[in-house]
Amino acid sequence: MQRIDQPLPWSCPGTERQLTVFRFGSGPCKAYIQASLHADELPGMRVAVELKRRLAELETQGRLTGVIELVPVANPIGLGQVFQAAQQGRFEFASGKNFNRDFVDLAELVAPALEGRLGEDGPGNVRLIRAAMRDALDALAPAQSELQGLQRLLLRHACDADLVLDLHCDFEAAVHLYLLPQQWPQLQPLAARLQAAAALTVEDSGGSSFDEACALPWLALARRFPQAQIPQGCLAVTVELGGMADTERQQAQASAEHILAFLAEQGLIAGDWPAAPSQCCEATPFSGTQYVYAPHPGVVSFLQPVGCQVKAGDALFEVIDPLSDRHSVVHAETSGVLYARERMRFAQPGLWLAKVAGRTPIRQGRLLSD
Repeated sequence: MQRIDQPLPWSCPGTERQLTVFRFGSGPCKAYIQASLHADELPGMRVAVELKRRLAELETQGRLTGVIELVPVANPIGLGQVFQAAQQGRFEFASGKNFNRDFVDLAELVAPALEGRLGEDGPGNVRLIRAAMRDALDALAPAQSELQGLQRLLLRHACDADLVLDLHCDFEAAVHLYLLPQQWPQLQPLAARLQAAAALTVEDSGGSSFDEACALPWLALARRFPQAQIPQGCLAVTVELGGMADTERQQAQASAEHILAFLAEQGLIAGDWPAAPSQCCEATPFSGTQYVYAPHPGVVSFLQPVGCQVKAGDALFEVIDPLSDRHSVVHAETSGVLYARERMRFAQPGLWLAKVAGRTPIRQGRLLSD
């Protein structure tokens, strides 16, 4: 195991931060796994603890057949943002920006350097593109903020990986995934192993999130250079490991083993591993997800558990104004899986309270909420 500590720019004197990467194994393939880019989403960090321990064991046993980079704390900035005992890990205090938005567009960055250099050799093109991505990121002007520096470091480690897993969670949730629709066949075994309740597919959700910053450039370059053979060089997925309170040891250990088994399927770990379950959730378009809001302020009572199947018209929650006694029952507008609920129990304007993954597209434009 190699530990790599990289300082972040623009840290205040005496409070310097660093990004720590643990590198395991060697070989032609590479996986990159990071946890808690939203720093208050801790199940991924807890799973990373187990992954770090197990990867060290597997490396000692000589069973790693590729490189695996693990970042247990992908957001040291947000991890240190605590206000009156409440961690604020989703938005940077300095800028108000979401830590998982606005990553650099690698396709636009490298396309000029690739003009006239790509041909019919798919693997050769992959090597050429990855080298161009590394060079382009290294050649950028110095980062103008600590956040920008962090994002560049994360992307620099992930841009040449065959597989990228970005470990997150929602407020109260069943396990679910966000991924490109083209990559569902390869990622279905991971969803099955993790017993995901939903897999939300989208090519471009509109926020330049980390997983899309890793996977989308390959699609964009293939379309920009149609005469060249450009494979999908990076399999990338956001894995939402349940809800924010799901940090129990047994659950973390099980999730780590499921991820390791999937890495073995991808040719990164040798040995015998359990086969992926045959049953799996279906993939549905992210544009088919209903974000459910309350019609007025009030205390919220949920009427359905996360992970359950609901039909259009089913009651999801009720909202009661304790002063006026105004009472509303809010229903699902689409049939699907209730995969996430808000943790707060008082309705506020513009704050979604539930998410239902449906089959039929009902939204368009920017699909991500901040």
